[in-house]
Amino acid sequence: MKGNMTLEQFLEEWNNDSDRLLVHTSGSTGAPKPMWVKKRRMLNSARITCDFLGLHGGDTALLCMSLDYIAGKMMAVRSVERGLKLTEIEPCGHPMASFVSRPDTFPDGGFDLVAMVPMQVYNSLQVAEEAELLRKTRHLIIGGGAIDDGLERRLQTFPHAVWSTYGMTETLSHIALRRINGADASPYYVPFESVSVSLNADGCLVINAPLVCAEPLTTNDIAEIAPDGRGFRILGRKDNVICSGGIKIQAEEVERLLRPHLPVPFVISKKKNPKFGEIVVLVTQSNDTAEVRLICEKVLPKFWQPREYISMERIPMTETGKFKRNFL
Repeated sequence: MKGNMTLEQFLEEWNNDSDRLLVHTSGSTGAPKPMWVKKRRMLNSARITCDFLGLHGGDTALLCMSLDYIAGKMMAVRSVERGLKLTEIEPCGHPMASFVSRPDTFPDGGFDLVAMVPMQVYNSLQVAEEAELLRKTRHLIIGGGAIDDGLERRLQTFPHAVWSTYGMTETLSHIALRRINGADASPYYVPFESVSVSLNADGCLVINAPLVCAEPLTTNDIAEIAPDGRGFRILGRKDNVICSGGIKIQAEEVERLLRPHLPVPFVISKKKNPKFGEIVVLVTQSNDTAEVRLICEKVLPKFWQPREYISMERIPMTETGKFKRNFL
């Protein structure tokens, strides 16, 4: 996580005469690009989140993400909007480690609000003392990447609220939260009160959030609307739809079904095919593709089953540490 901007620099920029702030998109809806954002809209976003979570002036918050990106900037703006006591630490993979070595800097009873990426949460759970401090957080919000099933299961035992966030730079961080643990846990994200969602003809999520985003925003995320008509679930990316013999197959959904049964790293990819248009291909680091095939035949619906199995010593990775999907 690269991060050069300090909180002091950010606040200087926040308090200058301009009514706008420069942010850079993460590339969720296209190539990364600079974007000027109205500070008023950032305050709206902060207010909506703080109201939803019931945060009050004097509550404590931890900034452990880079201020170069929207997630870090919005933690600072929430603190300004609500009068939170903000503790800033250098963005790193083990945010709780500094409090283990200096317990006097950790607030009594834990932080009221902490935002982390999944890797930071995962790392913190590997060290008992760090996990113990993280468990004291009143609201832990996790964004910037998918939370895998294994991590989600471990978070079920947290005594306070743990949330998965949905949003992007264009919506000034999240516009919906999904409760991971407790009685209100759900597979569906719940949009904030001022936000509504719908699907376009391709099944992609369209976000209408007038307080934070001037125009409705069409994402590249294939989604399913909840039975109540308000919540939604993300099935995967539009780029990861495999059109095979007239059937649309979402690569991430295939992986979700297989993950509990395949212990060795794998990824679902696709290849062009003269008969079917495209076929499902499973790339695995296992040498035993026959065994993998048997598991797929047992677990997957017939039309989702891979038509080709490829064994590789190491599946190529992206810069952000995810398996590359469309490299064949």
